Amino acid sequence: MFRALAGLALALLVSSAHAQEAQMTQAPSRLDEIVKRGTLRVGMTGDYLPFTSLDKETRTFRGFDVDMAQALGKALGVKVEFVLTAWPQMMKDFEADDFDIAMGGVSITFDRQKKGLFSTPIMREGKTPIARCTDKGKYDTIAEIDRPGIRIIVNPGGTNERFARANVKSADIRVFNDNTKIFDEIAKGDADLMMTDASETRFQQKLHPGVLCAMHPDTPFDFAEKAYWMQRDVALKAFVDEWLHISMEDGTYRKIYAAWFE
Repeated sequence: MFRALAGLALALLVSSAHAQEAQMTQAPSRLDEIVKRGTLRVGMTGDYLPFTSLDKETRTFRGFDVDMAQALGKALGVKVEFVLTAWPQMMKDFEADDFDIAMGGVSITFDRQKKGLFSTPIMREGKTPIARCTDKGKYDTIAEIDRPGIRIIVNPGGTNERFARANVKSADIRVFNDNTKIFDEIAKGDADLMMTDASETRFQQKLHPGVLCAMHPDTPFDFAEKAYWMQRDVALKAFVDEWLHISMEDGTYRKIYAAWFE
């Protein structure tokens, strides 16, 4: 009996030693690499206010998620490097490891989840129409939108285009490549409406007072969440989630949110 117990104890010691050795020799996490590098690479499209906007002359970004990225970099103790991407090529850039995390109004999707990890959601919303204020009440339902002669405008490659094509069969869908000027097309009458995230419709309504109106942002057509999309690293996700939790508790998130959405 004693011999059996001694043998078991020896086996456990050997197993523990092997586990410690494996832990010491395993590859460093993405989080370790970011801290060692001293830089957090943040992928952004720069065309989606109030989340992200790129000034093409100064090559500087501004927006809600720009401020959030800087706060994350400060928590990590590293500098933030913004990497320009675009909605149609974001997946390809992500797979090429061009950045550590994608921020800037990124919606959670199953396709993206297959390739990486999402943080705790930062916002809950869905698709809703924005149109000229003179047309308020005309586009309360998908059925009222999906009629011949109704001109829907979409930006290419993102969830807005996918939503429109999945739900619209009779109305006209026009793809407009410049997301920074797409709402001007509605304002001047070259398109009737766009179905986009409720947060964006509220912001664009502020930028075009009395001209563009968010139709029903409190009751969107579907359910969606925005989050931060990271390369598949458990340690990095754990850090980002804890940072978000603390930011929401200590008022940091609320302060940044108020500056861009209220």
